[in-house]
Amino acid sequence: MHANITLLPGDGIGPEVVAAGLAVLNQIATRFEHSFDYHEALIGGAAIDATGNPLPDESLARCRSADAILLGAVGGPKWSDPNAPVRPEQGLLKLRRELGLFANLRPVTVHPDLMDLAPVKSDRLVGVNLLVVRELTGGIYFGEKRRDGDVAFDGCSYSVQEVERVVRLAARLAGQRSKRLTQVDKANVLETSRLWRQVTTRVLAEEFPEITLEHQLVDSMAMHLIAKPAAYDVIVTENLFGDILTDEAALLAGSLGLLPSASLGDGGPGLYEPIHGSAPDIAGQDKANPIGTILSVAMMLRWSLKLEAEAAAIETAVASVLSAGLRTADIAAGGAALGTEAMTAAIVAAL
Repeated sequence: MHANITLLPGDGIGPEVVAAGLAVLNQIATRFEHSFDYHEALIGGAAIDATGNPLPDESLARCRSADAILLGAVGGPKWSDPNAPVRPEQGLLKLRRELGLFANLRPVTVHPDLMDLAPVKSDRLVGVNLLVVRELTGGIYFGEKRRDGDVAFDGCSYSVQEVERVVRLAARLAGQRSKRLTQVDKANVLETSRLWRQVTTRVLAEEFPEITLEHQLVDSMAMHLIAKPAAYDVIVTENLFGDILTDEAALLAGSLGLLPSASLGDGGPGLYEPIHGSAPDIAGQDKANPIGTILSVAMMLRWSLKLEAEAAAIETAVASVLSAGLRTADIAAGGAALGTEAMTAAIVAAL
């Protein structure tokens, strides 16, 4: 197959991990006889430095015309002033909004050899295989914001349609897995959460009667993710709650550097990125863990390019490298550590 892929290296360790993803894509192209064309574009702090805009029009156009997008990371101390009128994160938020990427998928699995790295007792990590579906373009992040003297205001709103579309996606995914879906809200306090609970209940009753639905309040869910994470499968929630819970769930894997994500909409290109940040303290030092990005490439192949065998090959290669004891610094637990390039080379070799 032929595909056009836009690369957004971004800031910090972003260029290093995107290079790792590119190496894996090239190996997949060779092994499975595909043709991938790559176009690099600016986003985040790098784009601000070059153009004054965290998402230049040219970058957005590149993304619109792509079959899929691979992002490294955005942000860093150089641009961290929260009062600055232009910030790197604005580029990512705008990209999600402009492309209609309303659902963020974050899988969390725990490799058996890495259980001791998590700050949770290893016996609670057996069988953990979560998929969190976070609504990405609504809620408080995109609501009205204002400051009036000593009072600040952030508005949170959701429409029935916004809830329906992400719940339908989560329910379809649950149907491909264990047929269990957990919807997380704060319906005892928030009107938007009561809408979420009402709409979710109706959509599943009318369209997905085979799915078992459970509701959880977000504070209870935060506890259950640590106390009994293996009890859950697909979790769907709104933007703010999903942002918090997915970072919490990432601790179960032992390192933020291990986990991928996909942001999807109704058609059009998907956006794939590791969940870690730009890690400026290790940028340019060949210390970053490339696995989160490489597994994001696997998600790209599965979701945007419909190449299931290729995606599975990447996941198998990563698992085999970890089973062989190869580690980057974040998961080495004081032992021998490979650099970004060496770990990437090992995974490419395993492919």
